[in-house]
Amino acid sequence: MSGVNGTEPDQLLQLAESLLALAQDGEQMEVAVSAGSSTSVRVYGGEVESYTSADSSGAGIRIIVDGREGFASAGTLDPAILKGLVQDARDNAAFAETDPHAGIAEPDGVAPVEVDAWREETLSLGAEERIARALEVERRVLDGHEAITGVRTATFSDSAGAGALASTAGIRAADRSTSVSSMVQALAVDGDRSQTGFGWHGARAPQDIDYDHIVDRAISRSTELIGATKPESATVDLVLDPQLTATVLGLTAGTLSGDRINKKRSPFSGRAGEIIASPLLTLVDDPTDPLSLGADSTDGEGIACRPVPLITAGTLDGYLWDSYNARKAGVQTTGSAVRGTRGLPSPGVHALSAAAGTAGSLEDLISSVDLGIYVFALAGLHSGVNAISGDFSVGVEGRMIRNGSIAEPISECTIGSTLQRLLLDITAVGSDRIHMPSGVAAPSMIVSGVRLSGK
Repeated sequence: MSGVNGTEPDQLLQLAESLLALAQDGEQMEVAVSAGSSTSVRVYGGEVESYTSADSSGAGIRIIVDGREGFASAGTLDPAILKGLVQDARDNAAFAETDPHAGIAEPDGVAPVEVDAWREETLSLGAEERIARALEVERRVLDGHEAITGVRTATFSDSAGAGALASTAGIRAADRSTSVSSMVQALAVDGDRSQTGFGWHGARAPQDIDYDHIVDRAISRSTELIGATKPESATVDLVLDPQLTATVLGLTAGTLSGDRINKKRSPFSGRAGEIIASPLLTLVDDPTDPLSLGADSTDGEGIACRPVPLITAGTLDGYLWDSYNARKAGVQTTGSAVRGTRGLPSPGVHALSAAAGTAGSLEDLISSVDLGIYVFALAGLHSGVNAISGDFSVGVEGRMIRNGSIAEPISECTIGSTLQRLLLDITAVGSDRIHMPSGVAAPSMIVSGVRLSGK
């Protein structure tokens, strides 16, 4: 079993356990350590623009005494520095305010599901192969369409990492993972206007990257908007492909995290058991799904990951909890803590999954729409949604749909609604559910009755 930077998960776990021996009576202590390596090549104009390779490591230590929490982190695994880090966390706890809910996670009896996120072949990649893959993506895009005048950048990246966590509550967890990805941004020119198109894909191993998807996406997104005009204002149906569905549902899941619920900074606070979406929507966070690149055996506190139902047939099932926010709300953790070694755990999504519907393919959805937009991009969606009220107004680009057929390209227009309304107005869900490099699995869908502001 190959290690990362010479460090294997069990070695990292031994290091974490050795630091636990420094805990004093009455202290709760949690130690998280990680090590990894990454390489990235960027090409432009058939030449290598940059080639970078880096190793990284880190540790984070939490100490809680009488409700006072102290945390300290460092970007090293040097034993001498880590011993000093324990004292830093202890000193920080002495100056912290008392919080009755502070505490490390306690084992809840749920057994972890084994997830194999390691691909040995990723470690065998050489510099020449990495460069060749990036150059090939650039070449294919340049040759793919007469309107493509250039490629702004093309990249290939890979990484491998391992982590471990140990605590005085008896939690022990260790894992490792690999990842590879490739990206290209195409440039198409039409007169004095230009359009860019972005294609990206990722996987755990080099052979699993879908280069056809990367190239096709970059070309289509840059060329199919050539000649885009500002449309007339109207009420339209939005057709979202799986990637945009994943974006919208990811924003929805973000409003269901336990910290937002406790602070009442979500439009769905206090609404568990209520209908909040179309009966066509079922949404779960499932880190046990081996097909998801977000799959994991344990969460950021070493608690076993498990499927967490969020929305079932339109009804809100519940929320995502880490141990602190669950304790504060008087509920149990859902194994949904996320973290890095340099930060404290918080609740979040691991592997969001929306159930497939019965409406067929993306093409089937398009053919069912009388007046709508096949959406290419929702500009500013992440920053344009009010996380408390759910209100949003964002730019939209895409192709008009008229009488079931793709029509003219459009831009310089906006759509406005609320996240709550958007979920309720889902009128069709495709059967074309796919797993994406983001870790999300989602199908295409139609959102009806959205107001488009144009001319």
